[in-house]
Amino acid sequence: MNAELVSELEVPRQRIRSARAISAIGPLTVLAATVWAVAQPYRLTLLHPHGQSFWWLVVEPPLLVLAVGLLFHFVVVPGVLEDLEE
Repeated sequence: MNAELVSELEVPRQRIRSARAISAIGPLTVLAATVWAVAQPYRLTLLHPHGQSFWWLVVEPPLLVLAVGLLFHFVVVPGVLEDLEE
């Protein structure tokens, strides 16, 4: 095996760490939102929607954090990881 080929195949550890860290941001945000919703269920008016409007039910802080985590993971991360590969 040629030494040049092996050196081209090896990926620097720094790039692997940063890719893993960036990939973990979305799932950790979703986990934090889930823990927040479980720890403070009174913040979710979906559980007791009496007299609440549609927007009051949809725009809940834990649900917004969950949505941002999912959006980051599925929309932002693929582009960032692609840029890291280059």
